Amino acid sequence: MVAEGFGPGLNGPVLVVVDAAVAAKGKPSTALFERIRRDLTRTRGVASVLPPQISDSGSAALYTVYPDSEPASVATTDLVNRLRDVTLPQVRSATGLDAYVGGEVAAFIDIGDRVASRLPVFAGVVMAVAFVLLMEAFRSLFLPAKAAVMAALSIGAAYGVVVAVFQWGWGLGLVGLDTPTPIVSFLPMILFAVLFGLSMDYEVFILSRIREEHEWGHTNRDAIVRGMAWTARLVSAAAAIMVCVFLAFVTNDDAVVKMFGLGLAASILVDATVIRQCMVSAAMALAGNANWWFPRWLARIVPRVDLEGPPGATATLRESPT
Repeated sequence: MVAEGFGPGLNGPVLVVVDAAVAAKGKPSTALFERIRRDLTRTRGVASVLPPQISDSGSAALYTVYPDSEPASVATTDLVNRLRDVTLPQVRSATGLDAYVGGEVAAFIDIGDRVASRLPVFAGVVMAVAFVLLMEAFRSLFLPAKAAVMAALSIGAAYGVVVAVFQWGWGLGLVGLDTPTPIVSFLPMILFAVLFGLSMDYEVFILSRIREEHEWGHTNRDAIVRGMAWTARLVSAAAAIMVCVFLAFVTNDDAVVKMFGLGLAASILVDATVIRQCMVSAAMALAGNANWWFPRWLARIVPRVDLEGPPGATATLRESPT
């Protein structure tokens, strides 16, 4: 209602602070501050600028700038960048005064930019560590690489669902909201960390069983079929429990909790059905014996890790799952 009555920018003002300490020695005039206000008002994307709040000493002035776009829009981000890169440098050149952009909207933009710039590094390190650990456990190069790609697909599904619902507004009423909500900047990184760990749980559980069947002499295709038959029901049951638990988060009044719950539930649902039960087995079937290829020189370097304990520990599991 506020946005409809007074414009979308009223919900997310941008603050501009002018450091007038240098000019304060000569008692800066009101005209100087009004000139800065006019420069801010003329900036493209600005709806209005309130009169400045000037400190008692005259060493600082605070301007409240209202954008003509909503806080989470690309236009508001462009306005913040335009103020920093164009308008304020011009003010500094004309008046000799330094000015800075702040406020909640600008802070979220800065945090989002920082997280976005570091997310590839964070994801790359996590996936590299997982690749090394899975390579040690399964003595293979293809399986760890496939596991990382499949995990990335399920995490991408979570990102897509969160964006579609909370940012685009698809089915927004189903999660108890009326209008699109900005996605908090730290959500992608935390979702990646949690979902990658859950995805690896499924991956190790399924691959361990398939690897056992292969080591017992079954062909690659038969090992996949038998391994999936042993693990499919348990994976599906565990996933169903987690999906129900995570969907319960959506009933919370906090929009951020809703985002986490829906993102986690969507990723687990896609991971346990489309990814684990279909794409993993299909990729391994197409790869054939390449699943188990491991260079001899690398085998001499990489320490051997046995997931199932000493030889013979799993001999009792060799009966048919049926």
